Amino acid sequence: MDLTALLGDIEALVTCESPSTDPAALARSTEVVAALGERRLGATPERVVVADRVHLRWRFGAGPRRVLLLGHHDTVWPLGSLGSHPYGIVEGVLRGPGCVDMKAGLALAMHAIAGLADRAGTTLLITCDEELGSPTSRALVESEAAGCAAALVLEAAAGGGALKTERKGVSRYRVRVHGRAAHAGLEPERGVSATVELAHQVLAVAALADPARGTTVTPTLLAAGTSENTVPAAGEVAVDVRVRDTAEQQRIDAAMHALRPILPGAALEILGGPNRPPMEASATASLFARAVRVAADLGLPEPATAAVGGGSDGNFTAGIGTPTLDGLGAVGGGAHADDEHVLVPDLLPRAALVAGLIADRLRA
Repeated sequence: MDLTALLGDIEALVTCESPSTDPAALARSTEVVAALGERRLGATPERVVVADRVHLRWRFGAGPRRVLLLGHHDTVWPLGSLGSHPYGIVEGVLRGPGCVDMKAGLALAMHAIAGLADRAGTTLLITCDEELGSPTSRALVESEAAGCAAALVLEAAAGGGALKTERKGVSRYRVRVHGRAAHAGLEPERGVSATVELAHQVLAVAALADPARGTTVTPTLLAAGTSENTVPAAGEVAVDVRVRDTAEQQRIDAAMHALRPILPGAALEILGGPNRPPMEASATASLFARAVRVAADLGLPEPATAAVGGGSDGNFTAGIGTPTLDGLGAVGGGAHADDEHVLVPDLLPRAALVAGLIADRLRA
């Protein structure tokens, strides 16, 4: 594989900004990804349109086994981020918005497939709404993964290049409170304060966490009221939930929907639920063992494992029973943060590992 060509492809992807919430920017990025894939893979992708979102899919022939490579080109970085976080490489460290999450992973996937002697049975799926929770692409991801011998997720590696063998499941909720407005100075007793009710609910929600089981329940965005001298008639709090196993996800979901108002006259509305199932170690163990053998055959260091709190589309593929291995993308760090970066010396070894895993799963 050619490092210069790989770096050029990463630069093309990173310098085309692609925030998840900007349709025009995503459309430009889609064309860059499609053109890059066509050049590297010698094939035009299918454009799969779901609710005005365009996802890209390359399918290579029919083989006795199928392997899915999975990634996304949308990022959390707003337009203009290149101005404050320009693309560049200094002393082997590549920087730029979205470089590790996960533009470099996309380039790695393309180069790994391009280097295969026989790619029949391989599918590359690149979506554009993963950072939003994959609202339009989840069904597509699951349908492509169904029946595959492996789903290889090109999200960034964990610390030190470790492969991600466990991901917590993710649930998201909004707790809405309906109260009654009144003048805060003249007759506050006539009101039902959404702010006070939310205070009760925030404490009740936070108490659902179970640190011993790795369950976090975190109230996040909070809003209530319309003016400083009015008893708030409405408000809501967002809640982020992360769990290691399905039983905990179900427990939290039942408890959230069992919340009841404390103040007389207040009403609650509970929106949301599980977004991504847990990616448990049982779904990754066989593929990780394969990765260890492939690395040894290639003369690469034995990969480590990591359990992480963040979700990915690998949660979906594991959730339907497809053997899944995540964190196969770039080695680096700082995803979503000012110090987002990729370690250039690890790029070619990573591409070789991915290519070796694809070949291993196609022929096994």
